[in-house]
Amino acid sequence: MTQGAGQGPEAERTAVLRDFRVPAYVNETGPYGHSTHPGDVVPAEEEAYPEGYTPTAQDLPVINHGDEFQSAADPAEQAVDGPGPLFVVGDVHGYLDELMAALHEKGLVDAAGNWCAGTARLWFLGDFTDRGPDGIGVIDLVMRLSAEAAAAGGYCKALMGNHELLLLGAKRFGDTPVNSGAGTATFQAAWLLNGGQKTDMDRLQDHHLQWMARLDAVEEVDGHLLVHSDTTAYLDYGDSIEAVNDTVRETLTRNDADEVWDLFRKLTKRFSFRDEGGADHVRSLLDTYGGARIVHGHSPIPYLLGEVGSEDDEDESGPVVEGPHVYADGLAIAMDGGVTMAGKLLVQQLPLDI
Repeated sequence: MTQGAGQGPEAERTAVLRDFRVPAYVNETGPYGHSTHPGDVVPAEEEAYPEGYTPTAQDLPVINHGDEFQSAADPAEQAVDGPGPLFVVGDVHGYLDELMAALHEKGLVDAAGNWCAGTARLWFLGDFTDRGPDGIGVIDLVMRLSAEAAAAGGYCKALMGNHELLLLGAKRFGDTPVNSGAGTATFQAAWLLNGGQKTDMDRLQDHHLQWMARLDAVEEVDGHLLVHSDTTAYLDYGDSIEAVNDTVRETLTRNDADEVWDLFRKLTKRFSFRDEGGADHVRSLLDTYGGARIVHGHSPIPYLLGEVGSEDDEDESGPVVEGPHVYADGLAIAMDGGVTMAGKLLVQQLPLDI
């Protein structure tokens, strides 16, 4: 999640001009500094990938087993004549140790952190970096599990979160001014304001940038519409899943700072499904893109429940998060357990038994 990028009520959707030109990435470098770790605010050249990894629009899956709502069999013991069990992971935000523990608890990785779930399918809902101590370590893990899961007949995949857009923007555009709608802003300032970590920027390499830039924004799996943000802004970018994903990638490829900022700002919006008319907003997405339920991250469950006022709440006890939050007439499943506010990093098998 992110502050300062337009978190208010959903703005009226505007038409998007599709441009299919594909110039090379430019301005891949930019300044960085120490993070102040406030809240969530909105104020590359081609290079070989690591051996054994082939990034494609469909190449991010991982998987596995069990959850708070239903008992699950060991993913590695699932029948091999069909797809394995489906798992989703909420926002990680650099908390690598917590992620490893949660994946191990569900039987997706072994004690050494290697894929052990066979044909299981695993989807990350975005926001790998910022706030926590090891965002690059998280990305490296997801990339490695993608290759290991594919070799075992399963998959590990990931979606584009607003913090991936923020890190890409900070690296590419640095302090270049952008039109924020409320004055002048920069990706660099917004990244620092939203928990950007100097250690992540220091370790960020071209293959990380290429991987993030190729992530899908929307997917539908087993009747579940998977997105990062609880917003209807996706409708601004296409009337099909393929169109949305193509438009997002084309926007990043054109490498225009104002255009990327507008994408970041829109995917930072939240609470579209929580307030009055929320179920209708969910239905508008399901009717357009398919699926029977939407599964998202972005807005921490304690926010959705009104239990905390900010992600930097000083209450050391932290919010109590038992599992995913189902709301909007049962049509929406929230997966951000608030790990950045001493909540819980959620890994959940779908469908929920509710």
